[in-house]
Amino acid sequence: MGGNAMLQALVDRQAITDLIYRYCRSVDRLDVPLGHSIWHADGIADYGDIYQGNGRGVIDTICAQHRNLLHHSHQVSNILIELDGDTAASESYVNATLRMGSEAKLLQISVWGRYADRWSRRDGVWGLDKRVTVLDFDELREVQPMVEHDTGRRDASDPSYAVLTGR
Repeated sequence: MGGNAMLQALVDRQAITDLIYRYCRSVDRLDVPLGHSIWHADGIADYGDIYQGNGRGVIDTICAQHRNLLHHSHQVSNILIELDGDTAASESYVNATLRMGSEAKLLQISVWGRYADRWSRRDGVWGLDKRVTVLDFDELREVQPMVEHDTGRRDASDPSYAVLTGR
């Protein structure tokens, strides 16, 4: 692989990686437009029993569900990307932690899984064509927080927006 091809492969991998990270940010900040931006308009999402349908629709569904929770945090790791010209495939490991109140209890849901994604570059822009979510295992348990957390926000008032947008 020549120098230009190697550089393009790095640029493509980074663009796809950024989209994977933006997905997590969109569902944690309930930023629907950001979540829609990672999908091609005809993208398909397969989240098993949770959701099957249009990729942008899964963002609407997840954000609506998350509005009923107290806190949530998604992380991705072990991102493997295989490039083939203007198409690509990736696997990303995902950990999601969600908290909700139930009567006088604080419950935590933890999920470990993977995103198996198909990508394409259209008009010079990478986007998600299809995501299959593989849930490997999960748990639900009662938790006791160490302190009250009040800095993070699930919208554009989160401190990260000021840092990332310079406002």
